[in-house]
Amino acid sequence: MTSEAGGLIGRLSWDAFPIVGLIQTPNANEIVANAAAAVVLVGVVVVVGLLTWFRLWGSLWRDWLTSADHKKIGIMYIVFAIVMLARGVLEGVVMRAQQAAGPGDGFLEAEHFAELFSTHGTIMVFFVAVPFVFGVANFLIPLMIGARDVAFPVMNQIGLGLTVSAGMMLMVSLVVGAFSTGGWTAYPPYTGAAFNPGVGPDYWIWAIVVSGIGTTLTGINFAVTIYKLRAPGMTFMRLPMYCWTIICSSILIIFAMPPLGVAALMLAADRYLDFHFFTNDLGGNMMNYANLFWLFGHPEVYLLVLPAYGIYSEIFATFSAKRLYGYNSLVIATMSIAIMSFTVWLHHFFTMGQSALINAVFGIATMLIAIPTGVKVYDWMATLFRGRIRFSVPMLYGLAFLMLFVIGGLSGVILANPTIDYQVHNTLFLVAHFHNVLLPGVLFGLLAGYNYWFPKAFGFRLNETWGRISVALWTVGFMLTFLPLYFVGLMGMPRRSFSWEDPSFHPYMIVAALGSLVILAALLSVVAQLWVSIKQRETTRVPVGDPWDARTLEWSIPAPPPPYNFAVIPQVTDRDDFAETKERGAAYPTPDAYEDILLPRNTSIGFILCVLSGVWMFALVWWIWWLAALTTGLMLVSFIAWTFRTDTEEVISAEQVRKEHEAWLDLVRAATPVDRDHEYASENRGLARPDLEVAA
Repeated sequence: MTSEAGGLIGRLSWDAFPIVGLIQTPNANEIVANAAAAVVLVGVVVVVGLLTWFRLWGSLWRDWLTSADHKKIGIMYIVFAIVMLARGVLEGVVMRAQQAAGPGDGFLEAEHFAELFSTHGTIMVFFVAVPFVFGVANFLIPLMIGARDVAFPVMNQIGLGLTVSAGMMLMVSLVVGAFSTGGWTAYPPYTGAAFNPGVGPDYWIWAIVVSGIGTTLTGINFAVTIYKLRAPGMTFMRLPMYCWTIICSSILIIFAMPPLGVAALMLAADRYLDFHFFTNDLGGNMMNYANLFWLFGHPEVYLLVLPAYGIYSEIFATFSAKRLYGYNSLVIATMSIAIMSFTVWLHHFFTMGQSALINAVFGIATMLIAIPTGVKVYDWMATLFRGRIRFSVPMLYGLAFLMLFVIGGLSGVILANPTIDYQVHNTLFLVAHFHNVLLPGVLFGLLAGYNYWFPKAFGFRLNETWGRISVALWTVGFMLTFLPLYFVGLMGMPRRSFSWEDPSFHPYMIVAALGSLVILAALLSVVAQLWVSIKQRETTRVPVGDPWDARTLEWSIPAPPPPYNFAVIPQVTDRDDFAETKERGAAYPTPDAYEDILLPRNTSIGFILCVLSGVWMFALVWWIWWLAALTTGLMLVSFIAWTFRTDTEEVISAEQVRKEHEAWLDLVRAATPVDRDHEYASENRGLARPDLEVAA
């Protein structure tokens, strides 16, 4: 470290702001960088202005930022993920445009392109996929298992706060300083102090450490919730398939996140304290980093895709009007994937010099993990077989997933062969495979779940026409953007290349760039769908709560659900308990008695830690030591002070619960049951006429 590090503001100076570069060397590269920074600043001003104009600050604080309600925390996770998705998609468009510019240097500098693919990967994995998965799970898990809330509501709020503050560091890096050029994996020596003395790797390190803590807390919370808070009669083999995938993902989080945190902190020790964990001198070895990172990194893939598998399982059963086929085999396959995901990490660096025996062992393990995934695909197809399939938006996402994900899975089996992987590992073939898994496998699943459960969260359905447009754009955009990369990768085009010389690559790069514009249009169509749906919400309300003729417990209560979820905790007798009671005509019983309900009170500790951790990370990135020490103390004092709070719960009286529940039951009795052919009509108020198999 330099002597300047101990100064009042460390490395922070006017040169850290992008506008200085534009003034000194005005060119396309600086215009792109400053436009990105301007979007962040204008976005902040617009949001603050709208909240002030419509006087929403009080409501935002009372109803959202201090809420410990799992449903609202889940919705905030999803909003954050969609905001970050917008940035990730825009960065992808810029990268594809740069590579489509033709042989030569294009319009970006090499360092700026390296920042783009580094921040794009970091955002899409850690700050889009993870919070989106957490948002859906937060909303659904207590509703699916018949619980009032998650096991640790305040810890849930803190996990959200830490994740958001870490994501904001990536936004700050657009305005002050620059992000890492070492890729989303942050391999040393590219992120070491000697190679990269700037602040970019430090932004990555602290964002990953803090978000990793929040992620781990959330994983513990989900696991304990499902283990301990299931409704009476809901044994493990009566859990919805989605809950099984969340159990396994939570286990992956608990065991896989610590290696990433350790690797990031060791890298920080190398950079800040002149340690040598990952250097070539004084006993260091960068392969230690590669092993630690991918010991997290491969389970991370399944941490993301398993919940999407659970979403597809629920959707295929509902929109086929059938009981999910092969439930036991799906449970075993899910658990097998979770266990085997810890045995394959080394295939991520087959090219880095291990022995042939080690490569062969990990190659075989990688091939074997495809077997339980194949079991899932066959079970889903068997569920669809002879079902009364409804081609609603969630089902369309599911069908697109089945077709496209198989391609990604097969390319993964190809890459499991170390000799083939050695040839294509550092080409765009690997980029095509990775995106072929994450887009249809994860993003399509999350968007399907968003369309499926949106009416449960907000009480009205999303616009079907715009939903179909969105499915088409995402599917076509994916195919145009990433399928050509398989071919150009086999032709030898290296990944992470900001320029190239072989003219045979050009047609593929143009198609990929056009595809990225279609993906951008797909993202805009999601916004358009929401806008149109809000305008039309009075004609699409479903207050009874079951617009799809679904099977699981969350559909047996009002839409949106009350703060306490269930007026009376249900007694579960079947795996598809709600579907079975609908078949018997006993789906909406009047309880014999009501009880007072305890709910967690609002608390500001999550928001306080969100703000303070953000300031703490910024101080560490820029070596402002006095500010780092001050915020550390404030975080400790705030948390300790919160532990002395005694008024942590509020009581919802039995009389209030009775009034609200009976008013809803009156609404149920007054509603007209709607069959599948009128699912999108205004007559659908959330009371579906059963069109399901009788539970065996």
